[in-house]
Amino acid sequence: MSVLSIPSKVSNVKLAGIAAAVPKNIVSNDYFEAFFESTDIESVSKMSGVKTRRWVDENTTTGDLCYQSALKLLSELGWEPSTIDGLIFISQTPDFLLPPTAMRLHKKLEMKTASIAFDVNLGCSGYPYGLWLASLMLQSDDVNRVLVLAGDTISKVVDPHDRATAMLFGDAGSATALEYSDKQVSWSFVMGTDGNGVDNLVIPDSGFIKNFMARDKRLNDKKSDRLFMDGTEIFNFTLKTVPPLVSHLVNEYGIDVGRFYFHQANLFMINHLRKKMKVPESAVPTNIDLFGNTSVASIPLLFATDNLCKDEVDHIAMAGFGVGYSWSALAMPVDNDTKRIFLEV
Repeated sequence: MSVLSIPSKVSNVKLAGIAAAVPKNIVSNDYFEAFFESTDIESVSKMSGVKTRRWVDENTTTGDLCYQSALKLLSELGWEPSTIDGLIFISQTPDFLLPPTAMRLHKKLEMKTASIAFDVNLGCSGYPYGLWLASLMLQSDDVNRVLVLAGDTISKVVDPHDRATAMLFGDAGSATALEYSDKQVSWSFVMGTDGNGVDNLVIPDSGFIKNFMARDKRLNDKKSDRLFMDGTEIFNFTLKTVPPLVSHLVNEYGIDVGRFYFHQANLFMINHLRKKMKVPESAVPTNIDLFGNTSVASIPLLFATDNLCKDEVDHIAMAGFGVGYSWSALAMPVDNDTKRIFLEV
């Protein structure tokens, strides 16, 4: 598959802060001994890199995690909700199918009515996409501050008996605050889509398409309301897509990237990508061992928990890839004033 990505460059945007929240409930690999043989657990853990993950209880939603992240971030920044002009909620596990979760968060945060709020149904590529949308909004004369709330509670949709997904995913929510800046600092994006991958990561009975499972033999022994993932296809897609994606980003804009925040899909995959791209290990932080694959929240969670030495790099890059297929990457200069917050709720 040849990768064609759309470049986009946006100026006058400041990353004020990122807060990421995870549940306090830690689920270790021992939990899965009730479902799998110990050799299977060890094999999956070695490949994925996941040793523990955080799972919400049945009463906690993705919106709740993002709300707690937003509250903490706004408090640390000293931002009043009345000063926020836009809210973008990104998730594949929203609080409702209808209405948009953005409306619930708008109400809980007590934002003004003269504001924009909407949902985006994207997964692992969704965070850079969300920052791009927010950056475009900030080009408007009447929009000065935007919140991007990104999270997923994938634990609610995995089958505990499915070896391909049960041990991989964790839950997390995040809040990112962006505001207009007079400084002529540019954020550089590249994004793309290949809908041919739509059947390789799917919850068959999650919408209004009927008899979807009957069309795909891979789904014969799967639960219709649970996540199905063709790991081999996803892995192949990632290896074909991400190196050209990052190369396009760097070559298109001539940026010297010192640190790469990859979506935390799978440790073996990340290490393979890093070696293929000839990027030093020190430039690619990971936290999948502690939190698992947290879908759209993985990049902001990684950024919030990374002990970045700000004096060592001038630019960082973020790259998301997955469901759809969809991919996106962002390069931005390091801002020493950006707040980074991690919280357990």
